[in-house]
Amino acid sequence: MEENNITKRTAPNSVVALVLGICSIVFSGLLVGLACGIIGLIYANKGLRQYNEEPALYSGSDMLTTGRVTSIIGIVISGLCVVTALLCLLVFGSFFGFLLQTMVDTM
Repeated sequence: MEENNITKRTAPNSVVALVLGICSIVFSGLLVGLACGIIGLIYANKGLRQYNEEPALYSGSDMLTTGRVTSIIGIVISGLCVVTALLCLLVFGSFFGFLLQTMVDTM
C-alpha cells in the first residue's frame, strides 16, 4: 500500500501580506503605512483567491487572514492620521492666517 506524502506549501503571498500588514500598522503615522496597507491587502486578496481555487495544495490560510486583517487595521489608522493632519493644517492655518491679517491691519 502506498502512502500519499504530499508536501503542502504555505498559502501564496501569505508572508508578503503579513509583513506588509505589520508594516502598515508600525508606520501608520506616515503615508508609508497607508501604502503598505493597500499593497498588503491586494496581496492578501490575491493569495486568498489562489488558495480558494486549490486549497488541497496549500497548508492553510491563517497567515493570509492575519495579513488581511492587519492591512485593514493599518489602512484605517493611516486614514485617520491623514484626516487628523489635514484638519490640524486647516485649523492652524486659518488661525495663523487670522493672526497675520490682524497684525497687518494694526500696522
